Amino acid sequence: MISILKRHNWLLAKILVFISIAIPLGITLYEIVVLGKNSVVFLGDFHPDLAIVVMIYYVILLLVGMIWVVLQLKSLLKLKNENKKNELLHLQSQVNPHFFFNMLNNLYGMVDKDTEKSKALILKLSDLMRYSIYEGEKSVVTLEEEINYLKNYIELHKMRYYKEIDVQLSYEIEDDSTKVMPLLFIILVENAFKHGVENLRADAFVHITIKSDANRIIFKVQNNFDADELPVEKGIGLKNLQRRLELAYPKKHHLTRKKEASVYTAQLELLQ
Repeated sequence: MISILKRHNWLLAKILVFISIAIPLGITLYEIVVLGKNSVVFLGDFHPDLAIVVMIYYVILLLVGMIWVVLQLKSLLKLKNENKKNELLHLQSQVNPHFFFNMLNNLYGMVDKDTEKSKALILKLSDLMRYSIYEGEKSVVTLEEEINYLKNYIELHKMRYYKEIDVQLSYEIEDDSTKVMPLLFIILVENAFKHGVENLRADAFVHITIKSDANRIIFKVQNNFDADELPVEKGIGLKNLQRRLELAYPKKHHLTRKKEASVYTAQLELLQ
Protein backbone atom coordinates (compact mmCIF):
# COMPACT_ATOMS: atom_id res chain seq x y z
CA MET A 1 0.00 0.00 0.00
CA ILE A 2 2.85 2.39 0.82
CA SER A 3 4.50 1.69 -2.55
CA ILE A 4 1.18 2.40 -4.30
CA LEU A 5 0.92 5.68 -2.42
CA LYS A 6 4.37 6.64 -3.59
CA ARG A 7 3.71 5.80 -7.25
CA HIS A 8 0.18 7.14 -7.60
CA ASN A 9 -0.05 9.68 -4.82
CA TRP A 10 -2.41 12.25 -6.32
CA LEU A 11 -4.57 9.80 -8.28
CA LEU A 12 -5.12 7.61 -5.24
CA ALA A 13 -5.83 10.63 -3.08
CA LYS A 14 -8.51 11.84 -5.52
CA ILE A 15 -10.14 8.40 -5.62
CA LEU A 16 -10.17 8.09 -1.82
CA VAL A 17 -11.59 11.58 -1.38
CA PHE A 18 -14.33 10.84 -3.94
CA ILE A 19 -15.28 7.52 -2.29
CA SER A 20 -15.18 8.98 1.22
CA ILE A 21 -17.56 11.79 0.22
CA ALA A 22 -19.75 9.59 -1.99
CA ILE A 23 -20.53 7.00 0.71
CA PRO A 24 -22.17 9.27 3.33
CA LEU A 25 -23.69 11.51 0.63
CA GLY A 26 -25.19 8.49 -1.18
CA ILE A 27 -26.62 7.05 2.04
CA THR A 28 -28.10 10.40 3.03
CA LEU A 29 -29.70 10.97 -0.38
CA TYR A 30 -31.08 7.40 -0.44
CA GLU A 31 -32.75 7.70 2.94
CA ILE A 32 -34.16 11.20 2.33
CA VAL A 33 -35.18 10.94 -1.35
CA VAL A 34 -36.04 7.24 -1.69
CA LEU A 35 -37.22 6.34 1.80
CA GLY A 36 -38.68 9.78 2.52
CA LYS A 37 -37.11 10.26 5.94
CA ASN A 38 -36.82 13.70 7.56
CA SER A 39 -33.63 12.86 9.46
CA VAL A 40 -30.85 10.38 8.92
CA VAL A 41 -28.83 8.28 11.36
CA PHE A 42 -25.71 7.23 9.52
CA LEU A 43 -25.90 3.46 8.81
CA GLY A 44 -28.71 3.19 11.37
CA ASP A 45 -31.11 1.20 9.20
CA PHE A 46 -28.56 -0.71 7.15
CA HIS A 47 -27.56 -4.34 7.50
CA PRO A 48 -24.85 -4.82 10.19
CA ASP A 49 -22.49 -6.44 7.67
CA LEU A 50 -22.68 -3.38 5.41
CA ALA A 51 -22.14 -1.10 8.38
CA ILE A 52 -19.06 -3.10 9.37
CA VAL A 53 -17.66 -2.91 5.83
CA VAL A 54 -18.13 0.87 5.75
CA MET A 55 -16.53 1.31 9.18
CA ILE A 56 -13.59 -0.87 8.17
CA TYR A 57 -13.15 1.30 5.09
CA TYR A 58 -12.96 4.47 7.18
CA VAL A 59 -10.55 2.87 9.64
CA ILE A 60 -8.30 1.87 6.73
CA LEU A 61 -8.64 5.36 5.32
CA LEU A 62 -7.57 6.81 8.65
CA LEU A 63 -4.53 4.51 8.77
CA VAL A 64 -3.60 5.38 5.19
CA GLY A 65 -3.92 9.07 6.05
CA MET A 66 -1.64 8.67 9.06
CA ILE A 67 0.94 6.78 6.96
CA TRP A 68 0.81 9.51 4.32
CA VAL A 69 1.35 12.23 6.93
CA VAL A 70 4.33 10.33 8.40
CA LEU A 71 5.86 9.90 4.94
CA GLN A 72 5.43 13.61 4.18
CA LEU A 73 7.01 14.59 7.50
CA LYS A 74 9.96 12.25 6.86
CA SER A 75 10.37 13.71 3.38
CA LEU A 76 10.32 17.28 4.71
CA LEU A 77 12.81 16.40 7.45
CA LYS A 78 15.13 14.77 4.93
CA LEU A 79 14.90 17.80 2.64
CA LYS A 80 15.60 20.12 5.56
CA ASN A 81 18.68 18.11 6.56
CA GLU A 82 19.93 18.07 2.96
CA ASN A 83 19.48 21.83 2.68
CA LYS A 84 21.31 22.30 5.98
CA LYS A 85 24.16 20.06 4.82
CA ASN A 86 24.43 21.86 1.48
CA GLU A 87 24.50 25.26 3.17
CA LEU A 88 27.23 24.11 5.56
CA LEU A 89 29.32 22.78 2.66
CA HIS A 90 28.84 26.04 0.79
CA LEU A 91 29.89 28.09 3.82
CA GLN A 92 32.93 25.88 4.45
CA SER A 93 34.01 26.28 0.82
CA GLN A 94 34.18 30.05 1.39
CA VAL A 95 36.76 29.77 4.17
CA ASN A 96 40.23 31.11 3.34
CA PRO A 97 39.99 31.66 -0.45
CA HIS A 98 41.41 35.21 -0.27
CA PHE A 99 44.24 33.97 1.98
CA PHE A 100 45.27 31.41 -0.64
CA PHE A 101 45.11 34.03 -3.41
CA ASN A 102 47.26 36.42 -1.38
CA MET A 103 49.78 33.66 -0.69
CA LEU A 104 50.01 32.81 -4.38
CA ASN A 105 50.66 36.46 -5.18
CA ASN A 106 53.38 36.59 -2.51
CA LEU A 107 54.96 33.43 -3.92
CA TYR A 108 54.95 34.88 -7.42
CA GLY A 109 57.02 37.82 -6.26
CA MET A 110 59.29 35.65 -4.10
CA VAL A 111 60.25 32.86 -6.52
CA ASP A 112 63.11 34.71 -8.17
CA LYS A 113 64.37 36.27 -4.93
CA ASP A 114 64.39 33.23 -2.61
CA THR A 115 63.83 29.93 -4.40
CA GLU A 116 64.32 27.67 -1.37
CA LYS A 117 61.93 29.64 0.80
CA SER A 118 59.40 29.67 -2.02
CA LYS A 119 59.55 25.88 -2.28
CA ALA A 120 58.98 25.49 1.45
CA LEU A 121 56.05 27.90 1.30
CA ILE A 122 54.51 25.98 -1.60
CA LEU A 123 54.67 22.72 0.37
CA LYS A 124 53.03 24.32 3.41
CA LEU A 125 50.41 25.95 1.24
CA SER A 126 49.61 22.66 -0.48
CA ASP A 127 49.10 20.99 2.92
CA LEU A 128 46.68 23.71 3.95
CA MET A 129 44.76 23.52 0.68
CA ARG A 130 44.57 19.72 0.89
CA TYR A 131 43.11 19.93 4.39
CA SER A 132 40.63 22.64 3.39
CA ILE A 133 39.41 20.65 0.39
CA TYR A 134 39.27 17.11 1.75
CA GLU A 135 38.87 17.45 5.52
CA GLY A 136 36.79 20.61 5.13
CA GLU A 137 34.02 18.59 3.46
CA LYS A 138 33.58 16.39 6.51
CA SER A 139 30.99 17.14 9.14
CA VAL A 140 33.54 16.69 11.94
CA VAL A 141 37.28 16.08 12.38
CA THR A 142 39.37 15.34 15.45
CA LEU A 143 40.53 18.28 17.52
CA GLU A 144 44.10 17.08 16.98
CA GLU A 145 43.69 17.42 13.20
CA GLU A 146 42.30 20.92 13.58
CA ILE A 147 45.19 21.94 15.82
CA ASN A 148 47.73 20.59 13.32
CA TYR A 149 46.02 22.64 10.62
CA LEU A 150 46.39 25.76 12.76
CA LYS A 151 50.08 24.94 13.33
CA ASN A 152 50.69 24.74 9.58
CA TYR A 153 48.81 27.99 9.05
CA ILE A 154 50.92 29.74 11.69
CA GLU A 155 54.16 28.33 10.29
CA LEU A 156 53.23 29.56 6.85
CA HIS A 157 52.68 33.07 8.18
CA LYS A 158 55.99 33.04 10.03
CA MET A 159 57.78 32.06 6.83
CA ARG A 160 56.21 34.78 4.70
CA TYR A 161 56.89 37.70 7.04
CA TYR A 162 60.18 39.57 7.13
CA LYS A 163 59.44 41.04 10.54
CA GLU A 164 59.51 39.59 14.02
CA ILE A 165 56.11 38.47 15.32
CA ASP A 166 55.24 36.78 18.58
CA VAL A 167 52.93 33.88 17.78
CA GLN A 168 52.05 31.40 20.52
CA LEU A 169 49.78 28.37 20.34
CA SER A 170 49.13 26.48 23.58
CA TYR A 171 46.56 23.81 24.29
CA GLU A 172 45.30 21.54 27.05
CA ILE A 173 43.38 18.66 25.53
CA GLU A 174 42.03 15.78 27.60
CA ASP A 175 41.28 13.66 24.53
CA ASP A 176 42.85 14.34 21.11
CA SER A 177 40.07 12.36 19.43
CA THR A 178 37.47 14.93 20.52
CA LYS A 179 35.38 15.84 17.49
CA VAL A 180 34.84 19.35 16.17
CA MET A 181 33.51 20.87 12.96
CA PRO A 182 36.45 21.62 10.62
CA LEU A 183 37.66 25.13 9.79
CA LEU A 184 35.86 26.90 12.65
CA PHE A 185 38.84 28.33 14.49
CA ILE A 186 40.81 29.39 11.43
CA ILE A 187 38.51 32.35 10.74
CA LEU A 188 39.31 33.90 14.12
CA VAL A 189 43.04 33.21 13.69
CA GLU A 190 42.99 34.64 10.18
CA ASN A 191 41.35 37.83 11.45
CA ALA A 192 44.03 38.13 14.13
CA PHE A 193 46.74 38.13 11.46
CA LYS A 194 44.82 40.20 8.92
CA HIS A 195 43.74 43.01 11.25
CA GLY A 196 46.64 42.78 13.68
CA VAL A 197 49.97 41.51 12.36
CA GLU A 198 49.47 42.82 8.82
CA ASN A 199 49.08 46.42 9.98
CA LEU A 200 51.79 46.54 12.67
CA ARG A 201 55.42 47.21 11.83
CA ALA A 202 56.77 45.98 15.16
CA ASP A 203 55.83 44.14 18.36
CA ALA A 204 52.93 42.30 16.75
CA PHE A 205 51.60 39.28 18.60
CA VAL A 206 48.99 36.56 18.26
CA HIS A 207 48.34 34.32 21.26
CA ILE A 208 46.09 31.29 20.87
CA THR A 209 44.88 28.93 23.59
CA ILE A 210 42.69 25.85 23.28
CA LYS A 211 41.23 23.94 26.21
CA SER A 212 39.07 20.86 25.97
CA ASP A 213 37.41 18.46 28.38
CA ALA A 214 34.53 16.00 28.17
CA ASN A 215 31.94 18.79 28.19
CA ARG A 216 33.29 21.67 26.14
CA ILE A 217 35.98 23.19 23.94
CA ILE A 218 37.21 26.71 24.59
CA PHE A 219 39.16 28.48 21.85
CA LYS A 220 40.68 31.89 22.56
CA VAL A 221 42.81 34.17 20.39
CA GLN A 222 44.31 37.54 21.33
CA ASN A 223 46.17 39.99 19.13
CA ASN A 224 47.27 43.59 19.25
CA PHE A 225 46.26 46.02 16.53
CA ASP A 226 46.58 49.49 15.12
CA ALA A 227 43.38 51.34 16.04
CA ASP A 228 43.62 53.47 12.88
CA GLU A 229 43.51 50.39 10.64
CA LEU A 230 40.51 48.53 12.04
CA PRO A 231 37.69 47.77 9.56
CA VAL A 232 34.47 49.73 10.03
CA GLU A 233 32.14 46.83 9.21
CA LYS A 234 32.15 43.20 10.30
CA GLY A 235 33.75 41.00 7.66
CA ILE A 236 32.24 38.15 5.68
CA GLY A 237 34.37 35.64 7.60
CA LEU A 238 32.65 36.34 10.93
CA LYS A 239 29.20 36.24 9.34
CA ASN A 240 30.16 32.91 7.80
CA LEU A 241 31.36 31.60 11.17
CA GLN A 242 28.23 32.70 13.02
CA ARG A 243 25.94 31.06 10.48
CA ARG A 244 27.90 27.80 10.59
CA LEU A 245 27.71 27.81 14.38
CA GLU A 246 23.94 28.32 14.22
CA LEU A 247 23.61 25.33 11.89
CA ALA A 248 26.12 22.94 13.47
CA TYR A 249 25.95 23.95 17.16
CA PRO A 250 22.45 25.33 17.79
CA LYS A 251 22.26 26.56 21.40
CA LYS A 252 25.61 24.87 22.04
CA HIS A 253 28.02 27.69 21.25
CA HIS A 254 29.02 31.05 22.67
CA LEU A 255 31.14 33.51 20.69
CA THR A 256 32.43 36.71 22.31
CA ARG A 257 34.64 39.47 20.95
CA LYS A 258 36.02 42.47 22.79
CA LYS A 259 38.59 45.25 22.45
CA GLU A 260 40.59 46.56 25.39
CA ALA A 261 43.13 49.29 24.72
CA SER A 262 45.02 47.93 21.69
CA VAL A 263 44.26 44.23 22.29
CA TYR A 264 41.49 42.31 20.57
CA THR A 265 40.16 39.10 22.14
CA ALA A 266 37.88 36.54 20.53
CA GLN A 267 36.64 33.46 22.39
CA LEU A 268 34.54 30.61 21.14
CA GLU A 269 33.03 28.03 23.48
CA LEU A 270 31.53 24.83 22.09
CA LEU A 271 29.47 22.48 24.23
CA GLN A 272 29.90 18.76 23.55
